[in-house]
Amino acid sequence: MNKKYYPYVLIAPSVLFLLVFFVYPFIEVFVQAFTSSDGHVGLSNFENIFTDYNFLPSLKNTLLLALVVVPVQLCMAVGMSLMISKMKKGRDTVLYILTIPLGVSDLAAGIIWLAILDQNGFLNSFLFSIGVIDQPESWLNYQNPIIIFTAVVVAEIWRATAILLVILVSGIGLIPKEYYEAAEIFGANSWVRLWKVTLPLLRPSLQTALILRTLLAFEVFAVVMLLGGSNMPVLMGETFNWAFNYQDAGAASAYAVVILALSIVFTLFYLRVLRVPKGARI
Repeated sequence: MNKKYYPYVLIAPSVLFLLVFFVYPFIEVFVQAFTSSDGHVGLSNFENIFTDYNFLPSLKNTLLLALVVVPVQLCMAVGMSLMISKMKKGRDTVLYILTIPLGVSDLAAGIIWLAILDQNGFLNSFLFSIGVIDQPESWLNYQNPIIIFTAVVVAEIWRATAILLVILVSGIGLIPKEYYEAAEIFGANSWVRLWKVTLPLLRPSLQTALILRTLLAFEVFAVVMLLGGSNMPVLMGETFNWAFNYQDAGAASAYAVVILALSIVFTLFYLRVLRVPKGARI
């Protein structure tokens, strides 16, 4: 075989994998979203989901969850990454400990927090043992929507902050130390160095971290289903319901297209706001 074909041969398995498991399902979802049950091409599936009583609540909950979780996780990840980057000893150990939740699946994270917040869970047992409550409280029911939302937020922050942390730690490691030395010579304190040196030079990493985390926030499912169930509908949960409970693949595909549209809008927003001028790139 001619050597010039070697690169194409080497990437062929990856290309085939993407075509079979990503491109084909992507096209299939689009076709189903715009095809009605009687085979006509149109927007009937979108009309069905837009008039569904759970669409607006699921859209609101998904957006609100992303708007609360992502900024909090970003601030926490920036703070932890700065702390880790300044450590002289034990840096790798601390990083490993903070990234342990990366090995926990969505379902496992939901089960863990359900075991804590359930009526017979650890939280009620602890509060009862110290005399704060006289009987177990039902935290996760329809009468406590704020508690359910807060529980999902806390579970997501615990589970997925490490994703941003790993990206930002890598990004800070790529910033040349000469920039900080120059800032110190000109009398910049730690706060000024953060805003004038670290964050501007972290824009590429911030882009990647925010895009990835926001996309995952739009796809949150298992944690919400375990902690909130039908009391907190989200877009991905409605996609599951239409696909498996209602047996309507067209409506489920329409929900998937809505999630895709939101993902594209937020991705373009991040690329626009956090774009890096050519002359400012390291």
